[in-house]
Amino acid sequence: MAPQVAGRRVPSDGAPGPDVPVLIVGAGPVGAVLALELARQKTPSVVLERSTRPPRFPKMDYVNGRSMELLDRLGVTSEIRARGVAADQPADHVFLRDAARPPVAAWRQPSVADTVRRYAAHGDGATPAHAYQRVRGSLLEEVVRDAARENPLIDLWEGCRFTGYTLLQEGVEVSAVGRDGGRQRFRARWLVGCDGADSGVRQAAGIGVQDDGPGTRRCSLYFVSDDPLLRRECPPFVTVTATGVNLVSRDGDRLWSMSFPVGDGEELDDPVAEARARFGAPFAVEELLDVSHWRVTLAVADAYRAGPVFLAGDAAHQFSPLGGHGANTGFADAADLGWKVAAVAAGWAGPGLLDSYEAERRPVALFNREMCGKLVETWNRFIRLSAAGTSDEQLAGFLEREMVQLDNLGVHFGHRYSGSPVVWPADGTAPAWSWDRVDDRPWPGGRLPSIRLPGGDRLFDRLGPGFTLVGLTDSAAGDSLVAEAERRRMPLTCVPCDIPAVRAAWGCDLVLVRPDQHVAWQGGTAERRWSTILDRVCGR
Repeated sequence: MAPQVAGRRVPSDGAPGPDVPVLIVGAGPVGAVLALELARQKTPSVVLERSTRPPRFPKMDYVNGRSMELLDRLGVTSEIRARGVAADQPADHVFLRDAARPPVAAWRQPSVADTVRRYAAHGDGATPAHAYQRVRGSLLEEVVRDAARENPLIDLWEGCRFTGYTLLQEGVEVSAVGRDGGRQRFRARWLVGCDGADSGVRQAAGIGVQDDGPGTRRCSLYFVSDDPLLRRECPPFVTVTATGVNLVSRDGDRLWSMSFPVGDGEELDDPVAEARARFGAPFAVEELLDVSHWRVTLAVADAYRAGPVFLAGDAAHQFSPLGGHGANTGFADAADLGWKVAAVAAGWAGPGLLDSYEAERRPVALFNREMCGKLVETWNRFIRLSAAGTSDEQLAGFLEREMVQLDNLGVHFGHRYSGSPVVWPADGTAPAWSWDRVDDRPWPGGRLPSIRLPGGDRLFDRLGPGFTLVGLTDSAAGDSLVAEAERRRMPLTCVPCDIPAVRAAWGCDLVLVRPDQHVAWQGGTAERRWSTILDRVCGR
């Protein structure tokens, strides 16, 4: 039976299908999250996914706190934590010359449980609303794909391969091949490529990629092991050796991945034997689950949009898993693009809102590429310094200086869309950006601080699916803004926050918050330009 789209059958064998607002290619974590974002905004979508189940290899394994804040809006964080590494497991990074010798240094990162306790002691917005979570990417993909499959506004076609698209007067016609070999065609107003580093959508759109060098090739093993040698540090989250090996504990117990550099064209007769030699000890492997080869890549697409076609996730940027940021950057892409497409589809926002997607998200990808490269270079310097005969004491001192790369809340939470065409600029000087802390007062373009309200609830839990007006006084100062939003049929939730200490710290009476928890405008009760302000933040 042919799948249903918004209650209507999609014809097969090349017959044109019905119009849908959004067609997403790729049901990996970013594609599935984008579909859930659209559904949260009551916008249906079709998702084409060439595989019939998530990949075996775990890929990513760290969801940062900012991503958990965004995913919490979609109702999937409880399941992610249930499927992830236990909350009492730390996320330490350990550095070895090789497995035969004791650690040279360790970067200690508190467990999720310890992090939550630390966050709970603060209610002034200086901490995130959620802690990070370690979880295998394959499990994460199962969680969000299952949620997409069960959502009545999402039509998921698994085993369906994208083959190209044709521009229409308004939108695109997408061609695909189903699992039975039958040809399918879909008409959509917008097409979003979430189909990975080798994105067929990106290639069909003719969008190039800005690559920061050719990168090195690596071999990865995914395996089961109970060998105590691998867990002598409790076990660590990541073990880095001066021989070029990266060992990652995938579940805090028996599942591991290990990668090491290999030459271009080099084929290994026995990858496990090579891994043991590089690691410096004959560790036991109970079961070898997968072997893969990949290239360390630091790349960002030249554009995020070509007409009605958009890119998100790995289709728009590729970062080495050794340095992180990849999927987490993609989740924020989905949050940004999802509400904007839904708003234009609903008719209360203008086309300029879609133009702001690239203006906001591509600079973030370029920044995160540098952060990823910085961490990868730290690993490489450790290898080079060790090979040069640097003493353990010097290596430990060098690595201690670099530990700041783990204590980087500002990198994850501090992105500001200050130059965005859909953010109303504030008067005055913006707060200083800090590497290691979360902004505790709002600023247009930045993430809203997650303060705790009287009664214990967090402000984030009161935000609506559309825009939210946070009122810091007990007056009806925002009534005229609410009336203007109602006239436009713009969804707006009002949240009173009459806390004198918060008002004094924030320095404003009203804060207008977007669906992605970023501030669109803030100001005083004397403001009268509501129509002009809403025109800007809605892309008109």
